[in-house]
Amino acid sequence: MDFSRTDRISSSIQKALAQIIRDEVKDPRVGMVTIQEVRTVRDLSQAKVYFTVMDEEQGKDVQKALQNAAGFIRHQLGRQVQLRTVPQLIFVYDTSISYGNNLQQLLEDTIRKDESKNQDAED
Repeated sequence: MDFSRTDRISSSIQKALAQIIRDEVKDPRVGMVTIQEVRTVRDLSQAKVYFTVMDEEQGKDVQKALQNAAGFIRHQLGRQVQLRTVPQLIFVYDTSISYGNNLQQLLEDTIRKDESKNQDAED
């Protein structure tokens, strides 16, 4: 499968950001952050960084902390990834995992209710 140049750059940025956030960002609000995906626009002027955190309630606070540290993170990124222009970083809290967990819970509840109805009908 061929990957476009922006896909390869996005992948490199994702790996570098994970390391930078883990090792160099000292903000206490930024704890266990997982970089889910990086989407870089074709001209490399912007990169949307989708992330998740262990505690869903802290998602917006972590997003603000990352956005405040974006200049520092971008500077560090420029040192690690060899690009003519380092893209502007836009951090986006990814709610797809929590949405998927909620959907899974709803499905399990529905299955349990159906099994309970079937059990009652057999008795």
